[in-house]
Amino acid sequence: MTFSVWLGLALVCILGAVSPGPSLVVMMRHSLAGGRLHGIVAAWSHALGVGFYALLTLLGLAVILKESPTLFTAIAYAGAAYLAWLGIKSLRAKGGVAAKLEKGEKTTLWEAARDGAMISVLNPKLALFFLALFSQFVAIGTDTFSRSVIVITPFAIDGLWYTLVTLALSSPLMLEKLKQKAVLIDRLCGVVLIGLAVRVVVTL
Repeated sequence: MTFSVWLGLALVCILGAVSPGPSLVVMMRHSLAGGRLHGIVAAWSHALGVGFYALLTLLGLAVILKESPTLFTAIAYAGAAYLAWLGIKSLRAKGGVAAKLEKGEKTTLWEAARDGAMISVLNPKLALFFLALFSQFVAIGTDTFSRSVIVITPFAIDGLWYTLVTLALSSPLMLEKLKQKAVLIDRLCGVVLIGLAVRVVVTL
């Protein structure tokens, strides 16, 4: 794999990572409720999910996913249900970001890892993203090194991007401002997540 080909791959992965969506909401919630470490754990757990789909594409299993409407629909509904569950948690006073901040409580590292991983693994759009844009690079890389780079690149870019997001959200100045708006953030996160869940169901 040449550097120019890798650069094209990296650019595609960057565009995919920076696109706003439910993942950004999850990083924001854990950075607020748990702090910097929790946000970073959520970020790299999310990256593992991205790497998982990259590996599926490399092995050709993503094609099977696309050609199996029943399996794809099941994953889509599971993802929608998880988004809705996260949204309801945000809307409820007990267990939401605002309540945890007010009581001085933190989310656990397990919760951060779980939400980060699930929000990517249960997102069937990742499979379509890799099929549409990423598969062209899979055909180019046939040796072991190229295949490793193809999988590691989206994993690393996604993890680094959301780590930067977490660092920005958990900086003392930014965190203090966000804490003052914790209740509003709870409500907005809940509405956004439930709205995304509804959108997934409607577009199936």
